[in-house]
Amino acid sequence: MSLVLQRIEETREALVGALAERDWEAIGQLDLACRACVDDVIKEAPIDETAVRSNLEGLLGVYRQLLEAATGERQAIVDEMTQIQHAKSAAKVYHLFG
Repeated sequence: MSLVLQRIEETREALVGALAERDWEAIGQLDLACRACVDDVIKEAPIDETAVRSNLEGLLGVYRQLLEAATGERQAIVDEMTQIQHAKSAAKVYHLFG
């Protein structure tokens, strides 16, 4: 396995770990590392296309999981903000009639 493919694999594994911990800061840094790895794969001399495809498909799967997790987190924040707004409105009504 070439060094670039090994870096992709290591970065993918680190992304999976950061996702499991919901460490969004680490995910952001690892995303930048993934971009650099993919750039390096494109620049590298002829390599094993099957191995590249396999590694990139694995990375794509992790990114799908990241999107699902981020969407879920965003929805949880929206729901929480909605509850806060409802609580504020209820408090205003209570103070008006209290």
